[in-house]
Amino acid sequence: MMKEFFIDSDGISLHAKLDFPAGVESGPLCILIPGFTGHMEEDHIVAARDAINDARVIVLRAEMYGHGGSGGKFRDHTLYKWVTNALSVVKYAKGLPFVTDLYLCGHSQGGLLTMLVGGMCSDDLRAIIPMSPAWMIPDYCREGRIHEILFDPKHIPEKIQSDEWELSGDYIRVAQTLHPEDEIARYEGPVYLIHGDIDQAVPYACSEKALKLYKNARLITIHGGDHCFVGHLDEMSDALRDFFRTSLS
Repeated sequence: MMKEFFIDSDGISLHAKLDFPAGVESGPLCILIPGFTGHMEEDHIVAARDAINDARVIVLRAEMYGHGGSGGKFRDHTLYKWVTNALSVVKYAKGLPFVTDLYLCGHSQGGLLTMLVGGMCSDDLRAIIPMSPAWMIPDYCREGRIHEILFDPKHIPEKIQSDEWELSGDYIRVAQTLHPEDEIARYEGPVYLIHGDIDQAVPYACSEKALKLYKNARLITIHGGDHCFVGHLDEMSDALRDFFRTSLS
């Protein structure tokens, strides 16, 4: 069973879908967040949803500001806005009467968001699952680059533009202030990192570094997997399914 709706986040409508495993009406729930330019119907997000449902866990897919069917323009999104959005989604999920335990999973920029919100909401989350987590974004922005586009980090332009998208300079200004290591240090629960070892968008080394910094983490390597696990969705799905079945046993 699937329910589609919107979650209010300070006046911004966040597009969301609740996916229930067959025969399940209550139990643990995992919030699932896509990444930069992403949406909830991408192949790897749908595969993740299916795997988590297979483990008898309810999934709440949510799109952040400027992405998918949510409010706001992509150009104007920032990580501050995404954090505010994610906190709204966590609050919404906590208030659902049928939820027993809460998990948070995100891909790429959604993986970075998972790390940030994990530290902020550590008491609310049984575990976090960052997939291909792009937590190098703040460092890259401080250095003067994003997605292979270079700029002067001390004189931020009013817009950053590629062939496919445009961002306000505020995205860079916000990212430069963030230090994910602070939230990594605050989170003491289980962390399950999933990353492809030929990822060209987010270096595999990002998850290797996170593995060393978290107090209770495991890294599952998808050998031959790229950023979105193309051709390796079965391995990614198996990793998620195994994690939830073990966590709930």
